[in-house]
Amino acid sequence: MSAVDGVSLRGRLRVRRPWRLFAEASALLVAVVVAFPLYWMVLSAFKPAGEVQSTEAKPWTLAPSLDSFRRVFAQEDFGRYFLNSLLVAGSVVVLSALIAFLAATAVTRFRFRFRTTLLIMFLVAQMVPVEALTIPLFFLMRDFGQLNTLGSLILPHLAFSLPFAVWMLRGFVKAVPEALEEAAYLDGASRTRFLWQILFPLVFPGLVATSVFSFISTWNDFLFAKTFLISDVSQSTLPMALLVFFKPDENDWGGIMAASTVMTVPVLVFFVLVQRRLVSGLGGAVKD
Repeated sequence: MSAVDGVSLRGRLRVRRPWRLFAEASALLVAVVVAFPLYWMVLSAFKPAGEVQSTEAKPWTLAPSLDSFRRVFAQEDFGRYFLNSLLVAGSVVVLSALIAFLAATAVTRFRFRFRTTLLIMFLVAQMVPVEALTIPLFFLMRDFGQLNTLGSLILPHLAFSLPFAVWMLRGFVKAVPEALEEAAYLDGASRTRFLWQILFPLVFPGLVATSVFSFISTWNDFLFAKTFLISDVSQSTLPMALLVFFKPDENDWGGIMAASTVMTVPVLVFFVLVQRRLVSGLGGAVKD
């Protein structure tokens, strides 16, 4: 590289560096704003009762305490609530991933009547607010005898997560070249074998992304749990456990923050387990 090219390169770097610093500073500021509520939640969970109720809020504590967590785990049915939430969220994740994968393959690889209409209906379903459908869903669950059961939580969340999952997985399935499918058929692979042994691993990153969305929305659900679980406390989920700490005279904010922190841990664990798949791309080779 000549001296003139070196000077020109250094000049471009000097011009771009302020914009890069601005972008990095903006990203750091956004990260701080987003993370601060989580930090305050965890901090309040570890603060003693006197500091939590103090009118002079401080962003630190010099006397961390586990009393709030002890009150949370001392709840009689907390373990049952945790298992119920895990069962509901796990069922929705597995069922939505399986159904969405098959549906996305069908609308992408096959040509049939009303195919475009079906895709548009997926988008329209995402536009309907959940609150507007809660009352009709309540009567539907009542007619099917599903009130006060975990099925009343699994079915609605499955229905709401499927349109997003199908629409997102459609792009992943479409990105797999048709030549790869033809090559598999030439090698003697059946359609079922291609579907599960070749196509499924390639679109797995998309399945992970949709699973994260399904898991978080189901795990944090309070509206459906409050609406469909009327009298059977044994079928309650973790968000319902927060109601124990809301009292008529004075709310137990330490217990609320501790319970919220405990609820956040499974989500973080699930995300850590699948985060590598979120950034992985489609692989595979096409034979000529």
